Amino acid sequence: MSDLDLSLEEALEELSSAEDFLDYFGIEYDAKTVQVNRLHILQRYHNYIEAQGPAPEADGDARAFYTRWLTQAYLDFVQSDALTERVFVVLQKAAGTSFVPLDSLLGSKPA
Repeated sequence: MSDLDLSLEEALEELSSAEDFLDYFGIEYDAKTVQVNRLHILQRYHNYIEAQGPAPEADGDARAFYTRWLTQAYLDFVQSDALTERVFVVLQKAAGTSFVPLDSLLGSKPA
């Protein structure tokens, strides 16, 4: 079965890298931007889709839906960077101040 024979749903299941998704949806991209931010782009894409709720059922509408949100996710990292966008929890936590008192690390002081 060729890629042309796959339904949109089947094709999405076959895609694995950011480049695969961008190529599939025909979105032009800078390879260096994607190389540096691929996981961030895919996570942001997932977050956008999840926030929108279910994709439209009609194939053409669903394709437009996925293309729109992937394009936006990619552009987020063209116009910004991973540290600024803070897609992953670890980067979100890094934005806050983390103070751990020494006493809490030592537990109770020996007598």
